[in-house]
Amino acid sequence: MKRKFFFRAIGIGLIFTSFSAVAEAPFGGEKDIAYAEKLWKQLEKHNLIGENRTMSAPYEGVHPHGAFLDTIERSFKVEGNTGPVIVKRNYGGEELSKEKVWDSPDEYLQAVTVMYQREGYDPDNNNWFYAKYKPDGSIDTNPKDMKLAGRVGKNMKAGCIACHANAPGEDFVFAHDRYQ
Repeated sequence: MKRKFFFRAIGIGLIFTSFSAVAEAPFGGEKDIAYAEKLWKQLEKHNLIGENRTMSAPYEGVHPHGAFLDTIERSFKVEGNTGPVIVKRNYGGEELSKEKVWDSPDEYLQAVTVMYQREGYDPDNNNWFYAKYKPDGSIDTNPKDMKLAGRVGKNMKAGCIACHANAPGEDFVFAHDRYQ
């Protein structure tokens, strides 16, 4: 009798564990969206986005980001965590050039992609929180209508983590190896 109860308890536990794993995707949940909104406010506060933003020199981009990009790095605090942030502004449009982006960035801005390192957030992936915003600051979605905030692409074949895991130096950053 005790043995039957034990196996039933294990079976029920496995079922609930399976349902909870299915119910919560690795990204786009309520907590991810709330954090991405707080992150956007800090980006504004530090002039990394918006009308008075600091720009870097535009350069040719690669898929999936944009035809041209400009990238800025800083460090700041979000909810008690101080960490590096990498802001990549993604530009696109007809007959686009560096000069057009430099002269009229708002006209060509298509998205803002962000990596923010949060201590203890996702040790398997160097603790990066990813977000993709539309130019107005709303969180962008993938073709399945999932919000692109959090562990985007974790354990998947495509997405932020799936791509950035291939960066040299094991820091998930392609441009350098500063964030080991």
